[in-house]
Amino acid sequence: MRGGLWSAAALVCAMPAAAQAQEQVAGRWIVTVDYFGTPTVWTLTLKQEGATITGDLTGDVLTGTVKGDAIRFLARDSVGGSEDVTARLVKGRITGEMLLVDGSEPKRIPHRLSFTAERPSEPVARPAMRHEFVPTRFYREFSPSNPPALHVNPGDTIHTSTIDAAGIDADGVRRAAPGNPQTGPFYIDGAMPGDTLVVRIRKLRLNRDTAISTNGMTERGQDARTAVRLAGTGKPVPWRLDRDKGIAMPEAPGDALKGYWVPVRPMLGGIGVAVDARSPAPGSGDVGRFGGNMDFNEMGEGTTVYLPVAVPGALLYFGDAHAAQGDGETTGDALETSMDVEVEVDLVRGKSAGQVRIETSTHLVAIGMDGSLDASFRTASSSMFAWLSAEYGLSPADIAQIYGTAAEYRVSAVPGRAAGMVLKIPKARLATLPGAKTP
Repeated sequence: MRGGLWSAAALVCAMPAAAQAQEQVAGRWIVTVDYFGTPTVWTLTLKQEGATITGDLTGDVLTGTVKGDAIRFLARDSVGGSEDVTARLVKGRITGEMLLVDGSEPKRIPHRLSFTAERPSEPVARPAMRHEFVPTRFYREFSPSNPPALHVNPGDTIHTSTIDAAGIDADGVRRAAPGNPQTGPFYIDGAMPGDTLVVRIRKLRLNRDTAISTNGMTERGQDARTAVRLAGTGKPVPWRLDRDKGIAMPEAPGDALKGYWVPVRPMLGGIGVAVDARSPAPGSGDVGRFGGNMDFNEMGEGTTVYLPVAVPGALLYFGDAHAAQGDGETTGDALETSMDVEVEVDLVRGKSAGQVRIETSTHLVAIGMDGSLDASFRTASSSMFAWLSAEYGLSPADIAQIYGTAAEYRVSAVPGRAAGMVLKIPKARLATLPGAKTP
């Protein structure tokens, strides 16, 4: 059993007739188990041939039978785990109890748990549409418990806005507590664990003329002498955004920075999906295989982000918009501002990215976020290795040669607990391969 919680169940479902049992029970279900007070989501797929039931729940194979108005099936995993469940199907919903044996527990004591199972929300049969969404609430966790702000189909476009990292909107009004509050979550109908959510960033537009940064430097960028010289820094620095010219400049620069300006390059610092409820929800400043506060400064217009789906609907969040950011986000922030955002969402069904993957117009990008740059270097390298192996059919020796001649490594973000490293491979180099294709 994979932690006990990924095992399949034995179900008993009331059915009026065998033919109706096949119609009502076969297919996909979302099973929510009350696991000692924590709602835990499984994905269940059932098939029926006569009186025989087969299927799987998040990869665990199960078999059973139909008898009258009842369906019973039992599942076992490879380490001694099993479930035996009694339930009823009433008005399209299964409810009941399961006797669960957790194969990972030394004594393997059975636990009696209640559960419900419902059909997942499927995409509405209609052409792709553009949604205008005005957010009224913002979140600081990538949580599966927050109610969906909007249901959308794969192929739909969402036009909305974000507030800045301090919780301030386009009109200078505080809308949320500081800490990278996110817009969303957006429920993508039909998305299930094991799928990949595809997020294409179509438009990012500055919606105000101000941004805020600081004048300090992250500890990872300091030696002892530099740390002494930086004493007293870390104070707020307001910036002015000239949207007509596409530039940003300090609002009140000292003599040494008079005339200093940078081109704006709008980006999303945070983009991610909800995590499985088995683990505490990460905060909006955290990163992981769900995405999160990646602060990679190429997540702008034209970039596509691939995210592994962990919960039904995926529950997409994004925010922490920056007008511009240097590599590493070395001040601990960037030019923090609010933004108008338009993204298109899509799904790759039955195929998980495993880790976050990013695609720009010119590069494939793998990102590593870990406690050190060394660890992040390994994560990014391994993630790209898996990507090239799976999508291009390259051998380890082939990939090594590509790394040695075409790899581009950059530091993405270093503030906080995680340090980020990205590995970029030019698409132009991959286009010369016999197995070249779009991921």
